[in-house]
Amino acid sequence: MDLSAEFKRWKAQCLSKADLSRKGSVDEDVLEIVQLLNGQEQFFTTSSCAGRIILLDGSINGSEVQKKNCCWLLVTHKACVKDDVIVALKKANGDAILKFEPLVLHVQCRQLQDAQTLHSVAIDSGFRNSGITVGKRGKTMLAVRSTHSLEVPLSHQGKLMVTEEYINFLVKIANQKMEENKKRIERFYNCLQHALEKETVSTTSHPKEKVNSSYSRKKKRNPEKARGKRVTKENDKELENNDHDDPGISVTIFPEDY
Repeated sequence: MDLSAEFKRWKAQCLSKADLSRKGSVDEDVLEIVQLLNGQEQFFTTSSCAGRIILLDGSINGSEVQKKNCCWLLVTHKACVKDDVIVALKKANGDAILKFEPLVLHVQCRQLQDAQTLHSVAIDSGFRNSGITVGKRGKTMLAVRSTHSLEVPLSHQGKLMVTEEYINFLVKIANQKMEENKKRIERFYNCLQHALEKETVSTTSHPKEKVNSSYSRKKKRNPEKARGKRVTKENDKELENNDHDDPGISVTIFPEDY
């Protein structure tokens, strides 16, 4: 199978699909990254979320509120204010949870070497929970993720369990995390530009070496390599459904000091 031709087909198929997210468009804060990646021959994004503060109302299953079986009382990709949370909480009938979710970005890469370059960019930008998955059919996926999330229960069976003062405290924490998330997104964009420019120069001077797709060893962090180093979650699920018969192998690469 010609993986290069197959990759082009996958890319064209993905980018031609309608945006099925709740918002219906790419988040503003991650738009430049999505456009930059999709403009490269070796990458295309399958899902993205720039980061958000959400208030969910639903029944708790174990220790988590299941998003599919809950009501979204509040969602914002910007800084939040306490009064908005208080007003939204009045609509809660179950177990309300305040959450902050940082950037999530899934990128399909033409080959493992491309994924490794992008992984270094992610790690050096602060997204230290990022990883690579390689499928048997040749699909190489990079997930850009971070660990600075927040999840706090506020009500139980419709009854508020915390004070207004505590809610105000939580909103401040969530906003701080949102601001840090935006800084990391900016670093990611700058580092990505640098890495792509460096790769272009390197490719012009020296042809790329082939990379063994069975790569599974840990990759040592190399700040020098990536320094200065997007189309919805629903679309991503559709692509993943095409791989039910393709469990592949997971190649999650973390820095050795993680």
